[in-house]
Formats: sequence, C-alpha cells, structure tokens
Amino acid sequence: MILVIPAIDLRGGCCVRLLQGEYETEKVYFDDPVKMAKLWRIQNAKVLHLVDLDAAKGGTENNRAVIQQICRELDIPVQVGGGIRTLADVDAAIAAGAYRVIIGTAAVLNPDLVSEAIAKHGCSRVVVGIDAKDGEARIQGWTEGSGLDAVEFALDMENRGCRRIVYTDISRDGTMEGPNVEAYKEMGARLRKAKITASGGIGNYKHLTELNSLEAYRVDSVIVGRALYENSFPCQQFWCWNMKEELDLACFSTATLKTKLPS
Repeated sequence: MILVIPAIDLRGGCCVRLLQGEYETEKVYFDDPVKMAKLWRIQNAKVLHLVDLDAAKGGTENNRAVIQQICRELDIPVQVGGGIRTLADVDAAIAAGAYRVIIGTAAVLNPDLVSEAIAKHGCSRVVVGIDAKDGEARIQGWTEGSGLDAVEFALDMENRGCRRIVYTDISRDGTMEGPNVEAYKEMGARLRKAKITASGGIGNYKHLTELNSLEAYRVDSVIVGRALYENSFPCQQFWCWNMKEELDLACFSTATLKTKLPS
C-alpha cells in the first residue's frame, strides 16, 4: 500500500499552501506549525514532509527553528527540504533532527553535492527533489527553469547514488485535479534503483488509488498537502481536524510505527 506523507510548507512561520508554485497564491492554513505537525501525527501519519519556502527562495529568512522543534517533539521521521544548498546545510538539518534531507536546486546547480552528501550520510538520509514543469526541472523555489530534462536529470542522480526521487509536477501542485500519472510512468520506466515519491495534484482517494497502481514504476509513496488541509477524504470526517483546539496533542497515536522510511 502506498505511503501517504502529509506536507507542511512553511513561510513566515505559518503553514501555507501555494498553487502551482506561485508565491502570490499563498493561503495560510494554520499559524502554529508545531501543532499542525502533531495533529497529523495523531491522525496516524508515519512520516512528515516539511518544506521551508522562505529558505527555498534564498535570502536570509528561514524557518529552521520551527523545523528543529517539530523534529524534536515528534516520534516519527521527518524529511526536510527548502534551502539545502551546501553540505553544511545537509549536516545542519540532520543534526537538527531531520531523518532525510531533500536537495533540490543545489542538485541541479552542483550535482557533486549529491554525491558528497550520500557518501557522508548514506542514500537513506539524502533525497533529490525534482520539481518539474512541462518535463523541465525547475530551480530557486520553482521560479526559474534549468534547461534540464527531468527524467535525464533523475538518471544522473541515480548514477550518483541517489535511491529516492521526490518528483513534483508543478502544474498539478495545489490544484487537487489529479497526479500526472504519465510523468511518473515515464520516469519510473527508466530508473533501475531509485524509488519515486509522487507529489502534486492529489485531491481524493481515487487519485491515491491511481498512484497505488504504479508500484511497477517504482512509485511507493505520495506527498499530500492541500487535500488534507481541506478535509477532502471521507475518513477525515472521523478525524479531529475541527477539534484541534480541544485535543491533547502530546498523546500520539498508538498505531504501529514503521521502523524506518522506505529506502
């Protein structure tokens, strides 16, 4: 069964979502990311996906303190991306408690960084994030094109030791109109060792079912953001989204945890 990973995108210390990567479409869903992370945990999340949108754009603003607090207070693995540009950034994220670090723009601009980070921390701790639009890998918080074909770039990363690609179709991100299944098939058919975490477009359980059928194309997990925040799944009627102020967020679910993330 495909692993569902709730997403928390951080900007200005708040949980936000963007539409197709456009910063001017920002919608704030919750102003306390730590509580949000705990809420996903008590709803049985086995992994969390955090993206520092401020750091992704460059400059001096970031959400590192919040990310460190989330990593410290939760009992599940947390993967972190956004603004990871140097080996020191990778080291710092892991030291702060991140189980996995996602290298995006820097993987395009400095591919050797991926090789170095994997050599130091291992392929289970270092992931490459490929954010694509019309098949082209985008950089700098999705704001610029790279000229690189997403699939060819993924193959290069696999050859450098990468064993997981977080592949986001920017045109689908935040739309809830469905995942780009053909893009995942195209990439998955070419990869030989790396697995794919799908991202972008999930809006209902049928979309999850579609992705669940792509095991042969190396898709084994999916990141879901807006659809969870907007209560789009029937089972959420039984969950506690509308009771978050009444919950004891220190009491996590007793559901069995996986001992480690998918490799």
